[in-house]
Amino acid sequence: MRVAGLFGTKPALSRRALFSDGLFVKIARFLFTFGYVLMKTPSTWSSKIGFILSAAGSAIGLGAIWKFPYTAGTNGGAVFFLLFLLFTVLVALPVQLAEFYIGRKSGKNAVDSFKALSSSRIWPWVGRLGVFACFVLLSFYSVVGGWVLNYVVHAFTGEIHAGADFGALFSATIADPVGSIAYQGLFMLMTVWVVKSGISDGIEKANRYMMPALFVLFVVLAVRSLTLPDAMAGVSFLLKPDWSYFTPQSMLTALGQAFFALSIGVSTMITYASYLDNKQDLFRSGHSIMWMNLFVSLLAGLVIFPAVFAFGFEPSSGPGLIFMVLPAVFMKIPFGSVLFAVFMLLVVFATLTSAFSMLETVIAAVIREDEAKRSSRTWLIGTAIFIVGIPSALSFGVMAEVKFFGKTLFDLWDYMITALIMPLSALSVSVFVGWLQNRAEVLQHMREGSTVPQAVLVLWLNTLRFIAPVAIVLVFANTLGWI
Repeated sequence: MRVAGLFGTKPALSRRALFSDGLFVKIARFLFTFGYVLMKTPSTWSSKIGFILSAAGSAIGLGAIWKFPYTAGTNGGAVFFLLFLLFTVLVALPVQLAEFYIGRKSGKNAVDSFKALSSSRIWPWVGRLGVFACFVLLSFYSVVGGWVLNYVVHAFTGEIHAGADFGALFSATIADPVGSIAYQGLFMLMTVWVVKSGISDGIEKANRYMMPALFVLFVVLAVRSLTLPDAMAGVSFLLKPDWSYFTPQSMLTALGQAFFALSIGVSTMITYASYLDNKQDLFRSGHSIMWMNLFVSLLAGLVIFPAVFAFGFEPSSGPGLIFMVLPAVFMKIPFGSVLFAVFMLLVVFATLTSAFSMLETVIAAVIREDEAKRSSRTWLIGTAIFIVGIPSALSFGVMAEVKFFGKTLFDLWDYMITALIMPLSALSVSVFVGWLQNRAEVLQHMREGSTVPQAVLVLWLNTLRFIAPVAIVLVFANTLGWI
């Protein structure tokens, strides 16, 4: 009797012959090699909706739930929202689509993608800048994530109640060195735990649950907020323009918020798009992500401003809005403690989904498609980010007087990333795709998997070439105080 197999046709073997002839060793070597190849295979999204939800999660983050309400509150509400909508469509979306092009066209991480599309040694530094930005950004973003987790605990343990001094509570929370570091570490642990599992089994799976939950809970809170007495004053503030707020400064602020809102300029969208196949409609995906972000921003406004106006608070309360003003607002509502806990849970979801994309951008650049290294490198880099973030966590307490260029370390990192690196990187991407890539090849690639008319794609590319760079330069100049 003869046995046919992977290693040819040989006589049937006894167990002793199996080992003595080395067949067992060959099989073991084959299985090991096969498994190793599988682990080295780059991650991919398992579905189109998985990519859209994950990219939307990256874009939404604290930008929509925390930064948009207080920025809109200090810039006139409705006028700011209209400007934000306009600049998101005309400027931020074209740059985001350009990042999608770079990622999917190359199929590489943020650094190697520029190497694949250009022979110049200069352009990969744009990717390196993005990876560095994600590393540093996550180091202090995790501090804010820790505050949010801490407030969830405050809400469920009864520390947030009608008689509490919320200003003092917030000051004590961010100044506490042990608590700040502990909750920052917990936030990073949650982020690492998801990212180490890869794209489809980690990030995509988490976002499939977290993003729908975020939308549902937001709608519930918005409905409750809209039923409060005098809630329509808040709706009017958000939707009825007061044109006295239409100023050059409000325009530039809205433009900066549009960049921040779509998560452009830090290579996260390049990284996420690198896991796509050519069946994904990049143009429609970008629009879906944009409208999700705008919808959540609008919902955040409909949750916060009606409640703020209903109880006589100022909508221009600044960055402390969700930590100091909103607790006071919720405590005036039946079941306010529970509703506030739900709201902060929403903020946790949004913060984590953005953190996933930041860490993934760094990990992808380090492992360079070698998935066998993912788990160990994720733990290592996550730990490094946590350590680098500790001084930022202490910047509101024991290191509050340690300043560089007049800024605490937290504020310095924030300024460097959001005011300098993000616009510089976004400008570089718009020039790279709009002017240095072959126009016909760019349009052809964007047509793959898409039913969008050619004229629309041409309009996108021209917007990327002529409008986006000018707008980015204006934001950059305004940030530096040149205009």
